[in-house]
Amino acid sequence: MLNQNNNKPAKVARTGVFSSINSYLKRNRVGEILVSRGKLSPAQLQEALSLQREQKIPIGRVLLNHGLISRRELHFALATQSALRTIVAMITILGGLTTMSSKSFAAGMKDIPQSISVAFTNISAGSMSGAIVRGAPLFGTSERASADLSSFTKWSAMFDRFSSEVNNGSSNEVIQKWKSNLAPLNGLPLSQMANEVNNLMNKVRYIGDQKNWGKSDYWETPVEFLTYGGDCEDFAIAKYASLRALGVPDRAMRIAIVKDLQKGIPHAILIVYTENGPMVLDNQIKRMTEASSISHYKPIYSINRTAWWLHTDGNNSNPTQIASAAR
Repeated sequence: MLNQNNNKPAKVARTGVFSSINSYLKRNRVGEILVSRGKLSPAQLQEALSLQREQKIPIGRVLLNHGLISRRELHFALATQSALRTIVAMITILGGLTTMSSKSFAAGMKDIPQSISVAFTNISAGSMSGAIVRGAPLFGTSERASADLSSFTKWSAMFDRFSSEVNNGSSNEVIQKWKSNLAPLNGLPLSQMANEVNNLMNKVRYIGDQKNWGKSDYWETPVEFLTYGGDCEDFAIAKYASLRALGVPDRAMRIAIVKDLQKGIPHAILIVYTENGPMVLDNQIKRMTEASSISHYKPIYSINRTAWWLHTDGNNSNPTQIASAAR
């Protein structure tokens, strides 16, 4: 029988959701998850693994048979394992996630080039703070923020390419037409400005990355999008960049990676926190829509140029439950 008192696990310190996600992503087997949560000691796990090899039964059954964990703890570990695999897959699909890193470079990420700006005056970030507070939580979720954007390589690479396109003069015709279309929107109230940008960008044709670029996931610059068309995240990026050029602060916007519950697939939208609350700018919905009126999207994470947010809820079937596992 396994020693139930052997190297009794110490209570796991609460080091924060993001360091916990790092830990879980590196140790995503059921036994390792239980060790990470302090439900099992490393020595107990090694003994259980030896018995598993001998008996050829699942590790969870070994642990249950020897009374080391409860069924509830096993179910939680299995749900966490499933959630981890799902969230990594979804972030990889749309987020350009490579490996978790402690290095943060949000402050150094390039902004929309100044030469693109068509704003007479920037919209005050402070004036949007009330809308941001009233709009939280997004789609009924809780959220945790991080300024570490080092893992979102497709996002940062898009800004780098965009800056190069503007500076080398190769896309002057496209940029000038874009600025000409945006100029009449300058000075409008934010809600109206966002609505007009949504309408303008939704006129661009939808075309998948595989056809455009020969790969399954590519985050286009606004110039590439306006030249070749694009898919959901490219619509969201072009709207973000357009509003930024009109003086809307980064803090009033987020690109949200969501799960479309009707289609069962990941999707990307732009959230704009206006004086009337958060609005959804979406290539799948013709008109700009209040976020509160949409129920078929579950946010996975959202991002802007300065931070990203992990969205969580208490539903075990949802991959965003990872935050509860980090407690």
